[in-house]
Amino acid sequence: MSSERERTGSKDETVELLQTMIRNRCVNDGTAASGQEVRNADTLTQFLDGSGAPIERFEPSPGRVSIVSRIDGSDPDAPSLCLMGHTDVVPADPDGWSRDPFGGELVDGEVWGRGAVDMLNITSSMAVSFRHLANSGFRPTGDLIYFAVADEEAGSAYGAQWLAENHPDVIAADYVLTENGGLHSGEATQPAIGVNVAEKGVAWRRLRVTGRPGHGSMPFRSDNALVTAAAVVQRLAEYSPPPRFNELWTEQVETLPVDAATKAAMLDTEQIDRLLSEIPHPGTAGYLHACTHTTVSPNVVDGGAMKANVIPGVVEIQVDIRTLPGEDDADVEHHLQQALGELADRVDVEVITSNPASISRTDNPLWDSLSRAVSKPFPSARLSPQMTVGFTDARIYRAMGAVAYGAGLFSPSLDRGDFASRFHGNDERIDVDSLRLTTDLWTDVVCDLLS
Repeated sequence: MSSERERTGSKDETVELLQTMIRNRCVNDGTAASGQEVRNADTLTQFLDGSGAPIERFEPSPGRVSIVSRIDGSDPDAPSLCLMGHTDVVPADPDGWSRDPFGGELVDGEVWGRGAVDMLNITSSMAVSFRHLANSGFRPTGDLIYFAVADEEAGSAYGAQWLAENHPDVIAADYVLTENGGLHSGEATQPAIGVNVAEKGVAWRRLRVTGRPGHGSMPFRSDNALVTAAAVVQRLAEYSPPPRFNELWTEQVETLPVDAATKAAMLDTEQIDRLLSEIPHPGTAGYLHACTHTTVSPNVVDGGAMKANVIPGVVEIQVDIRTLPGEDDADVEHHLQQALGELADRVDVEVITSNPASISRTDNPLWDSLSRAVSKPFPSARLSPQMTVGFTDARIYRAMGAVAYGAGLFSPSLDRGDFASRFHGNDERIDVDSLRLTTDLWTDVVCDLLS
C-alpha cells in the first residue's frame, strides 16, 4: 500500500504531467492532419521511460500516435485490466476563456486548460499510477495495460478503432477503466459516486441540400441551397422527440438532491420536459435532458467556396445525433424524417459514423474492486451505475467483449452542473484534490483486482 508521502508525490506528478499535456495543444478538429497526438505520446513515453514496462507506439497516420505499455501478469488465466485515456482535445476559442486555454496554469488549486476534464486529467493520473506501480515492482496476477490513445474526439478512426481492427491483441483486456465518472451526488453523509457503465449511441450524419446556382444580383425565383439549408437547420434545432427512460434512469434520479415529489415527476414522461425547462442551471438541464431524449444538434454548415455574389447550389450540414439504448439506424432515419417533414425530400443523407448505445454489467470483480477503492476515502459512499451522454472509446472495448467503465474520483465540492458545462466549454479546469483522489483510485483498484 502506498504511503501518504508517496500519494502526495503522485498528486504533484499528476498536476505537472497534466499541465504539460495541456500545453502540448493536441487539438483534434476532425481532419486527418490535426490532433498531432505525437506530442503527448512523446511526453508520456518520456514520463514512463525507465519504469521497466515496455512501450509500443502506433502511428496509423502521420502524427496520430498512440502508445501501449504493459506489466505482464504472473497468471495467464487471470483477468487483465486496461487503463485507457485519450490524448487529443477539442478546439478552444481563446476569446471565451478567462485564461489561456493552453496555458496549463495552476490557479487557486485548479489546473486550467483545454483537456483538464476531457480527459487529460484521467490520462495523466493513470500514467502516474501505472509508473508508480511499475517502479515499485508490483507484479499483477493478470496483465496491466496502460493505453494512451489518439483521435477519440473525432470518432477513433486513427486511435482505438484502428488498433482494434489492426492490432487487437495489443490492446485486448477483460476489464477497462476510462472516462468519465467519479462525481458525488445524493446525501453528503452517504454519497453516491457515479460510474458510467453505459453510453448513448452516436450517429453523425451529413445532410446535403441541393439548389440551383446563380448570380447573387438576381435572387428572384432562384433556388438558393443556403435558404433551404437554413430552414433545415431550424427544423432540426426545434425537433423535440418524446422522452424515453432507460434502465439506469431510475438510479440516476435517486441520487439527485431533490425532494420526493420532484423525483416522481422526473420519472413521469408527461412531466419531465416541463421540469427540465425550469432547472436554472443550463449544464444540469442539458445533461438530464440528454439522458432521457434522443438529441439532434446541427453543428456545421459548409457551402464550399461561397461568395457574396454567388447563389450556392449545394450546402452541407453536419448533424450530431445521440441515440438512446435500443435505437438503430432505422430509428435515426425516422427522427430525421419527423424533424424535416416535407423538407426531407430536399436532403440527401450520408452516414459519417454510426455506433449504437452500449452497456457493461456490474456483477463482476472490477465493480467490486472499484467499490472497495472508493470506500477508502469515502467509507459511507456507494457506487451508482450511470449512462454518459457522450461517446467514449469504451464502446470499442465493449464491442470487443470487455467490461468497460467510465470512472474516476472527484472532490465532493465539485458541482455536477459546473463540471458538465466544462466539457468542450470555456474555462475548463480541474481541482488538485480531484487529481489526487483519482490518481490514488487507479492504484487502489489495480492492487485490489490484480493482487
